[in-house]
Amino acid sequence: MPAGPLTPGDNHDPAAYEGTFYAQVGGRETFRKLAEAFYESVGADMEFRAMYPEQDLRPATMRLQLFLEQYWGGPKTYSERRGHPRLRMRHVPYTINSHNRDVWLKHMRIAVDSLELPPLLEETLWDYFDRAAHSLMNAPD
Repeated sequence: MPAGPLTPGDNHDPAAYEGTFYAQVGGRETFRKLAEAFYESVGADMEFRAMYPEQDLRPATMRLQLFLEQYWGGPKTYSERRGHPRLRMRHVPYTINSHNRDVWLKHMRIAVDSLELPPLLEETLWDYFDRAAHSLMNAPD
């Protein structure tokens, strides 16, 4: 795995991603806005913010952006920098019960709504977040 800071990938050519969900929603700019809106909301929630150990949320913002870009058919920068996503394993250290899941979903809902995507694209994106949040639960209530 190459060393270096987590930055967006070098391939900015939209044609390279034609036909992907990544391209349909607006590519890198959309996922940048989504990640920033999510962490802005999280940062304002002092109780939930405590689940994020980093003082500076910028690295977490970039990791989320890169992961989503890759997941939805964009650049593979996330895996190039961090290896396989292994979402369940990466979230094991955190208590994710229904309360924390729902608070996470609340912040993600704010971020998704801020994008003002066409309904079908918004529903597709939201369905993924809802399923992912439920699948990462690792603690009883």
